Amino acid sequence: MPTVLVTGGAGFIGANLVNYLLAHTADDILVVDKMTYAANPRTPEAWLAEPRVTFAREDIADRQTIEQLFRRHRPVRVFNLAAETHVDRSIENPDDFIRTNVAGTLVMLDASRRHVRTLEHPWSEQFRFLHVSTDEVYGSLGATGKFSETSHYAPNSPYAASKAAADHLVRSYVHTYGLPAIVTNCSNNYGPYQHPEKLIPLTILNALDGRTLPIYGDGTNVRDWLHVEDHCAALLAVIERGRPGEHYNVGADNEQPNLAIVDTICDVLDRLHPVAANERLHGRRISRYGQLKAFVPDRPGHDRRYAIDASKLRRELGWTAAHSFSEGLAETVEWYLASRGWYAAEAIGYDRERLGVLHDAHTGTDEPRSTVGI
Repeated sequence: MPTVLVTGGAGFIGANLVNYLLAHTADDILVVDKMTYAANPRTPEAWLAEPRVTFAREDIADRQTIEQLFRRHRPVRVFNLAAETHVDRSIENPDDFIRTNVAGTLVMLDASRRHVRTLEHPWSEQFRFLHVSTDEVYGSLGATGKFSETSHYAPNSPYAASKAAADHLVRSYVHTYGLPAIVTNCSNNYGPYQHPEKLIPLTILNALDGRTLPIYGDGTNVRDWLHVEDHCAALLAVIERGRPGEHYNVGADNEQPNLAIVDTICDVLDRLHPVAANERLHGRRISRYGQLKAFVPDRPGHDRRYAIDASKLRRELGWTAAHSFSEGLAETVEWYLASRGWYAAEAIGYDRERLGVLHDAHTGTDEPRSTVGI
């Protein structure tokens, strides 16, 4: 069987994609992941008994190793998902984002360019490189409108800037070298296996532990939410039927203010795991999870609104989202309730502490820049 290469396969979207490919294709899968903080060590362990999956703990910015993996496994499709993704962390340390998201993507593109020349018919004609990007490259929207594939790039964070640079590199390899590459730009994903630095899992886990539920600013920043399994279905459709050189936006028309997300999660938890049954909240004089909400200083430059126009993807490839937001979010809460140990602090080295705190040399104080990523 042909081999599919998935970079970042032990991360949130990557792990879900590998599982989706196992269920919906017969391909062998080579997973490459550096296993940074965002990759749960339990994820590759779950594939040990799966003969179709080969796991390589490697850095996509390591040119020699990546070229060796291409020669050894000879993939005919590449899903490039390896990336640093948390805006707060990019504020604290943008260097890691440039190394992985920009330099790493360059290595993957160059290795693919060289590799495709060695493939015989029909694999040389079928080879595809799919670069998975974000709607954050487009910047911030006002109260109306949506991002389309022709929207101008206007990244407002180091993370978004690194992804924008990578997108442009992909475009350059299509036009300069003829590499059959495609870019997708997705809206905010949610679902199982997401790292707790992100809004939805952090809210769920903090609520269950009786911790504060932090909300940026006034909570009215809007994101367009996409269930990760629907995203995986879109990625498979794009790499199978998408046109090389094209961009495809992936979104599910689920615009929600951050405050509404937190409120909905609290409502679901009130129903599935009431405060009265939560030992962590005994004696706290709290009857509803919503009482744990707290508004915190906003992130500087916080994009106000994202919204995706996915009509091109629906029109050309016939993709539609299968999950309604209410059902998908309830299922996500249920998954975290059943998987409390998956993201235990001792397992991932992260205890949901505050990130993005910059030291102010003038005042000698730490100025909070962010608390929870979205």
